[in-house]
Amino acid sequence: MKRTPIVVTATVAGLAGVLAFHTSPPEVNLTPSPGTTGQQADQSSPTAGRPAASPSRGPTSTSRPSPTPTSSSSRAASGNDGTRTIDGPAVNYSYGVLSVSVTLSGNKIVKVGIASLNDDGSFRSEMIDQQAIPILEQEAVQAQSANIQGVSGASYTSAGFKTSLQAALRSAGFS
Repeated sequence: MKRTPIVVTATVAGLAGVLAFHTSPPEVNLTPSPGTTGQQADQSSPTAGRPAASPSRGPTSTSRPSPTPTSSSSRAASGNDGTRTIDGPAVNYSYGVLSVSVTLSGNKIVKVGIASLNDDGSFRSEMIDQQAIPILEQEAVQAQSANIQGVSGASYTSAGFKTSLQAALRSAGFS
């Protein structure tokens, strides 16, 4: 009987603490990156379209993109067969900067890839990106929109990818 008020008080305090706890999704910022050139890159593999690897840091490292300023954060390139490729804006996703490239044929997404990626040579970030980005690309093509699920363990990369993808699709007039 002597412990009952203590147990009840602690339970109420714990419950109030749990109910007051709020989570928020990771914040990503659209930032123009000096390395976003809007040029098409062959994206037949998950690492294609990324900056060239620096031999001094090993085979999985990426080098910093060249500081070539661009006047627009998203550009479109049209092909002769009705396909067009749109590069989304560079998005700072807390562990680096990435930009998504979307290839559309009419109103259909036929290919999604990375236009640029710079994770400042962080080995852990590179490993996460190498696993998550191919999954995100596949999900975007299957969903035919930017309404995709994030990859477990890569929430910041997923949020940055989705933000750049949404902006690219919006600039293409794709809903």
